[in-house]
Amino acid sequence: MSEEGGRASWLRRLVGGGEPRDRAELVAQLREAGARELIDADALSMIEGVLEVADLQVRDIMVPRSQMVVLERDCPPEEMLPVIVESGHSRFPVIGEDRDQVVGILLAKDLLRYFGEEGDGSFDMREMLRPAVFVPESKRVNVLLKEFRVSRNHMAVVVDEYGGVSGLVTIEDVIEEIVGDIADEYDIEEDQTIRREGERQYAVHALARIEDFNEYFGATFSDEEFDTIGGLVMHQFGRLPKRGESVTIEGFEFRVLRSDRRRIDLLRVVCPRELTPPGDAGA
Repeated sequence: MSEEGGRASWLRRLVGGGEPRDRAELVAQLREAGARELIDADALSMIEGVLEVADLQVRDIMVPRSQMVVLERDCPPEEMLPVIVESGHSRFPVIGEDRDQVVGILLAKDLLRYFGEEGDGSFDMREMLRPAVFVPESKRVNVLLKEFRVSRNHMAVVVDEYGGVSGLVTIEDVIEEIVGDIADEYDIEEDQTIRREGERQYAVHALARIEDFNEYFGATFSDEEFDTIGGLVMHQFGRLPKRGESVTIEGFEFRVLRSDRRRIDLLRVVCPRELTPPGDAGA
């Protein structure tokens, strides 16, 4: 039996009917199979993610130009380090005269190696740069994933039809479209919604209730219109913000650490300098 024939036979056994006539019917049959517990919910979600990725273009998932964290080629390494630590990223586009001139990619570990092993003033950015990969906004996401796998690149700079930089896309952005959010260093335990990260800085789950937020931080946000802190932040933006965007409300800075096309998931909150949250008492 051919590979295609084997797949068709497996699909017929799974969904218990004839071959689907189109993608909508395929998804409906897969969901029916999920309801019959022939496949679990996570597997069903990933299959649907794979099907959706085939319809997406890079412009649909990229980090827009305005939210890119970049390093300047001529910037001293001592000034780059705070940017790297603050962002928590492992790879950074390096620019020349402006953001349209991406001259390469710097890996955080290469810069940290300089501080750990050398630090003797002989830093040469040009020797540390890795080649940048450029892809058009219109490239299909599933094609990009194949290219990432073959080339072993993890990041690509997205350009528009005129050659200008319009954004950035990583292999994690692609995979998250299939499997959902990938856990990272910002994750907090399921049974907590607020975690202290440093002086005046906190990771806050977007579903944290405004009432609980107010109690922890001694804030006075109204919960008459919204129940969660994520709803309050989204209202302030007037739209669904993307990762890296920030807004200040009554002295609190809210930066989006994680979001998808439907909701905000995780926020970084920086308290006003003069405020010591009552929830930190005894910490």
